Amino acid sequence: RAARQARVPDLLAVAAHLERALRPLSLDWHEEDGLGAADLCHTAAGGTTALPGLLARHFCDVPLLVTEHGVPLRSYYLASGATGAAPAVRALLAAFHGALAAEVYQRAALVTHGNAHARRWQERCGADRARLRTVHPGMDAAPFTEVGEAPQTADPDTLVWVGRVEPAKDLVSLLHAFAQVHTALPHARLRIVGSATGPDGAAYLAHCKAVAAQLFPDEATGPHTAGENPVSFEETGGPEAPTPADAYAAGSVIVLSSVVEGFPLGLVEAMLCGRATVSTDVGAVVEVVGGTGLVVPPRNPRALAQACATLLADPERRARLGAAARA
Repeated sequence: RAARQARVPDLLAVAAHLERALRPLSLDWHEEDGLGAADLCHTAAGGTTALPGLLARHFCDVPLLVTEHGVPLRSYYLASGATGAAPAVRALLAAFHGALAAEVYQRAALVTHGNAHARRWQERCGADRARLRTVHPGMDAAPFTEVGEAPQTADPDTLVWVGRVEPAKDLVSLLHAFAQVHTALPHARLRIVGSATGPDGAAYLAHCKAVAAQLFPDEATGPHTAGENPVSFEETGGPEAPTPADAYAAGSVIVLSSVVEGFPLGLVEAMLCGRATVSTDVGAVVEVVGGTGLVVPPRNPRALAQACATLLADPERRARLGAAARA
């Protein structure tokens, strides 16, 4: 319905998007001595990145292997709502990306995914279950298992978040949740460890810092003392967190507050460190955590706060969950 109401400016915006998306097709690499000379085309994501592989499959019958670590189509749907584009533009582009995803899944010889959440989306978009394979992401576990095997040095009152600072991580909800935690447990601290990424990352980080300053104004204990903000923003590689493993080691509870996730490697790292976790129910979180951590709905600061406060106040339960996570 929205697409039928498109006006000329809307159609021009759609055409500009399609021109960028289809630009790789203007190259001559789909000739016989280009992609046609390949034995296999492997695209490390779906969507428009698979276009060269589709060409090779269509014109030269080169097998296409598609690997998706997340759910590109779902990520596009979520991101498009924040672009400010007109409803007609969003509807037309959503139809294009949906049709492209279905074509990629139909033409691929194999489609691999990193978790059951991604597999369900692939099946929903038309992928043949017989051609789906699960391939979990690999990682170097040694630095994190060393933390788990070392004596416990974490601050029992500290929550730690580690990751890329971007809107999908929903740090604003985490900050509002921590405001409730801090009211109940005044000694609690929150360390946010990560760098801004993407075109909106720097602006989002600045916004998060402003929210933290508003929620936690420095409170002095006397007329001649300075208050200390219970929230800190740090980058991996700094003196207090030289590596991600050091960041996990500093907290007694590790928090994930995302609204979108694929396979949450950060949670796996925290679990290898023997840390209890509180996570939002997104992506493959439940698949990864199982019964070794607390899982709450996304965009629900109250539920996130209750789970964090529960673990901060119960060291024995934290220890049990951390040990189970490492097992």
